[in-house]
Amino acid sequence: MRFRLSAAVGIVMVLTACATAPTGPAAASTVKVGAVFPLTGPQAPLAKQEYAGVQIARDLVNADGGVDGVPISLLTKDLTSPSDAQARVDELKQQGAQSILGAYSSGLSMSVSAAAQARGLLYWEAGAVADQLTGRGYPLVFRVGATGSNLGAMSSHFAATVLAPQLNRSAWSLRMAIVHNLDGYPTSVATAAAQQAGREGIPVVANVAYDAHVPDWPAVLDQVRTANPDILVLASYIADGVDFRRAMLKSGLHVGAFIGSTMAQCVPDFGALLGADAIGVFASDRPTHDFNPAALNDTGRAVYARFAAAYRREFGPDPTEESLAGFSAAWTLFHYVMPRAHDLGATGMAAAARSLDLPDGTLANGAGIKFATTADMVGQNTRAASVIWQWQGVRHSVTVYPPVFATGTIGFIPLPR
Repeated sequence: MRFRLSAAVGIVMVLTACATAPTGPAAASTVKVGAVFPLTGPQAPLAKQEYAGVQIARDLVNADGGVDGVPISLLTKDLTSPSDAQARVDELKQQGAQSILGAYSSGLSMSVSAAAQARGLLYWEAGAVADQLTGRGYPLVFRVGATGSNLGAMSSHFAATVLAPQLNRSAWSLRMAIVHNLDGYPTSVATAAAQQAGREGIPVVANVAYDAHVPDWPAVLDQVRTANPDILVLASYIADGVDFRRAMLKSGLHVGAFIGSTMAQCVPDFGALLGADAIGVFASDRPTHDFNPAALNDTGRAVYARFAAAYRREFGPDPTEESLAGFSAAWTLFHYVMPRAHDLGATGMAAAARSLDLPDGTLANGAGIKFATTADMVGQNTRAASVIWQWQGVRHSVTVYPPVFATGTIGFIPLPR
């Protein structure tokens, strides 16, 4: 009898508490945010850097008082296969997350974002660049960073406006060859490079695809050599990007400039594996730590200083590109979106995200924020930042474009070898 009475009193107390409890962030002990990344397996080293940026953003926002006084907590899940995405999303929803940050890899991000949308959760991309992620008509999917098309288009714009004068040529007298992996992401980047070349007036004299699983480099390079290009644009992943450069050097193919457009040439592995053979190669990329601070406004400089100091305390060296991308994305969600949201449900946060209008230079990576609402780009940040930098020494690179981001001038034009 005593047990039944106690249980009844407990039920009454719970019902009373539910009837009088406040709503919104103050009603919760923490704001739960899912974090889904490949933290094991071959993608883990760079994915952990992106996740580290997310963690630093959480820490800084919590140090500032959290969201309306409530701290943010990350519910972290390891994801290495797209087939497991639905299960991870279901776990996070059951644990109380209304938003998910992820997922480093475009292949993983496509699956996680679709699962999040289907379950009514906000998906917030921390770094993947595949065009297809946004523009699918998913109102709960957002990306702060650059797309593959941004990187491809930047390559051709840079060729027309900067490389052509360096080669004593006009844009319309340049000859551009595009070489790309058959996979969907490199193909989309190559397509964007070709389209922008057309807008700039650059003739594309060769567009050569290859299968990275069984590449026939002699055949690819023969097609490029026959076209006699001044500019070579490559859209690849890391391993095939390195292999292509080695095959190019072995064949003796010479071009005026070589631009990598899919971030394959941008990661430390490219320089580490190639050494001096990387020197002179350009990379179309997201901003890394060594861009010109003039690209930031006062708000951006202040937040970058906090981020960089926190990163160095934890890891020692300067922030990596991946950590800066992860931080900038998470900071936007935690610092700008959540405090403005009417509530922290997915639709409330999505509405707050669409209301943002922040100028270039506001984020730590030099970006602004304005999310597209048109069908072909819905959820994509139209003020995402991208840059061109160049390998100018063994494991040494310099940001060269756009001018506001530049820390040096271009060299090795025409490409020595």
